[in-house]
Amino acid sequence: MLFCAERKEPSPLPGRNQNMRKYLTELIGTFFLVLTVGCTAIKPMPGVIPPLAIGSILMVMIFAGGHISGAHYNPAVTLGVWIRGRCSLRDALFYVVAQLGGALLAVSAVSFLRGVETRTPVAPAWAPAFLAEFLFTFALVYVVLNAATARETEGNSFYGLAIGMTVLAGAFAVGNISGAAFNPAVAIGVIGLGILPPGTFFFLYLPAELLGGVIAGIVFRYLHPED
Repeated sequence: MLFCAERKEPSPLPGRNQNMRKYLTELIGTFFLVLTVGCTAIKPMPGVIPPLAIGSILMVMIFAGGHISGAHYNPAVTLGVWIRGRCSLRDALFYVVAQLGGALLAVSAVSFLRGVETRTPVAPAWAPAFLAEFLFTFALVYVVLNAATARETEGNSFYGLAIGMTVLAGAFAVGNISGAAFNPAVAIGVIGLGILPPGTFFFLYLPAELLGGVIAGIVFRYLHPED
């Protein structure tokens, strides 16, 4: 599985078209991830288990788009992949733009589907929420790098399941502590829907999640010096 890299075999498509395919894939995958988060967090149907739905949509979107873009759907993952050395800075920047665009489109879709109403944001306790977001974002990016980019696991068929299950486990473990975003695009989505206070993005979710991605990338490079 290639992350932000060109295909090994020559492609009949011009380079610009290849890039647009990758960016569109990132937008679509992030859109459905944030859409699922929003729809299950607001007025969930009886019997619906939000973490299961969220982990499942991430898994299937990774299998759907992994061969095109690497299926990051998460700026923290893109940052970790860039540090790991499998993504150019240009691609990383455009990936983040596509991911945030998908998140904002999902906010509009959820608002239309669920209705616009006044919600009282729930402010998590800063220190526990910061640690929860850092730890499970680290775990998520660590799993992505090892399951989907390492030489030893190249060509495996389980990477989507491994990544989706990481989010599922994290949501069950710390969902009641931080909201279990593990993803700046998801954080923007839930803040845009009025579930979390706006100020928490820059002072809690963004730094915790980016730090988790950075540390995961550094740890991967240490554990795989030959890769």
